[in-house]
Amino acid sequence: MKSKKNKLQVGKFKEKTLKFDEKKVQAAIKLLLEAFGEDLNREGLRHTPERVAEFYKETLSGNSVKSLKFINTYHTTEEHEGIVLIKDVSFYSLCEHHLLPFFGKIHIAYKTQNDKVIGVSKLVRIVEVFANRLQLQERFTKQIANVVMRSINPCGAMVIVEAEHLCMTMRGVKKFGSKIITSAVRGVFLKDAKIRAETMMLLRS
Repeated sequence: MKSKKNKLQVGKFKEKTLKFDEKKVQAAIKLLLEAFGEDLNREGLRHTPERVAEFYKETLSGNSVKSLKFINTYHTTEEHEGIVLIKDVSFYSLCEHHLLPFFGKIHIAYKTQNDKVIGVSKLVRIVEVFANRLQLQERFTKQIANVVMRSINPCGAMVIVEAEHLCMTMRGVKKFGSKIITSAVRGVFLKDAKIRAETMMLLRS
């Protein structure tokens, strides 16, 4: 897909940042292990607090993103007014209810307007930013759809998330392989059944 040189910088997105305190996380993990009745000096646990803190620092890195200025939008020269779909983008996130992972795939579709599009790599980056936080799947789905709408003002957008939650497979009902599917539908995708059906057909292809 060719594009003109002029990029439309999206600088209006301001995200609230959260400070990650690695030392406090290490101290908390030590307390947790002690509460389990574990010996912090045994070989396997000696450096566990540091390892776990490093894991959370990486997994929650989306909290440190100050803005979404990295989203570059383009005016394509192809006069494309159809559906743009990126599907099967994998992600991992942490559910804020039990601090257990949920993971799966996200599909993002939008119908262009005025030949404005978002680079594919930028869409993937948007997914990473919002996935790397304590999340709820429903909120995560809406956030992606809202950013797409605000970035390029398309005719509409549709986001579908399919995820497996370890809080369902490791505890509680313990149903391995169960998935939760959420969607966020905006604009023409909400109003036009034909466009929704076309998008679902593309997803299944």
